[in-house]
Amino acid sequence: MTAEHTRLVAALRELRAGAGLSLAALAERTAYSKSSWERYLNGKSLPPRQAVQELCRLANEADGRPLALWEIAESHWSGRAVAPAPAPPADESPRPHPEEAPPPAITERRRLRGGRLLVVLASVYTVTVGGAAALLFSLLPDSQAQEDEPLPASVPFSLAPQCHGAACEGRDPMRLICGIGPDTLTTYRTATGAHVELRYSKKCGASWARTWGTEIGDRVDVTAGGPTHSVRISNKDDSATFIYTEMTEVSPGSTVRACFRPASADGERECFEARVGGAATTTRPPSLQ
Repeated sequence: MTAEHTRLVAALRELRAGAGLSLAALAERTAYSKSSWERYLNGKSLPPRQAVQELCRLANEADGRPLALWEIAESHWSGRAVAPAPAPPADESPRPHPEEAPPPAITERRRLRGGRLLVVLASVYTVTVGGAAALLFSLLPDSQAQEDEPLPASVPFSLAPQCHGAACEGRDPMRLICGIGPDTLTTYRTATGAHVELRYSKKCGASWARTWGTEIGDRVDVTAGGPTHSVRISNKDDSATFIYTEMTEVSPGSTVRACFRPASADGERECFEARVGGAATTTRPPSLQ
């Protein structure tokens, strides 16, 4: 698989885990067979766009970022993201370079597509090649559920967490591979309808908050008695998907505190806490605090 296809497969697996559905259940609730889902989730074939949308629907997740991943993966699968070679000078005949020629399958797909190229996606490809491992999970929401039909791994590089404890402080949980199968300490719904979750990775020894259903200008803070890490909803893309704070170091028994600050000037700050290995508590201090 290409790096782009790998990112899409990881997103699909997370969505399936979040929906808590077996392959048979996916087949029953969608227009795609059990064997088709097995191929999609193992990276053996690229799913149709509609399959990605249906999986998002079943998982009750926004489809914006999974579809963006699909668009990028599909562009490379079809060959549309392959940049054209520079034209030779007018007085010089083009010389073949067999070692640089695209694979026959890609050449054929490019011909069937009429040679259409997506320059923007080609640029994304250039960035991705330089940092595929670092960007692998930067766009993916993470959900955990018991899978009754585990799928064999096919990712060509390590998915082990890249930090632990103090080394995770202030760092991105997705990029450091801490957002794979974390525990949800508690989930809180704000007065504005936004959701905030406190997440914990035992492997990373760190906690963070994720939020969704937000509005532009909303802010979430998280701390475990040390530095406070914040994230602000900056645009429509942020408000349409999961947004994560940076991580804070924790250990069993640590108390993690999150505060939601609405964009509205008259909205109150809402805070809640959860103990690693314990129950959550909720407080609503006045907005002046």
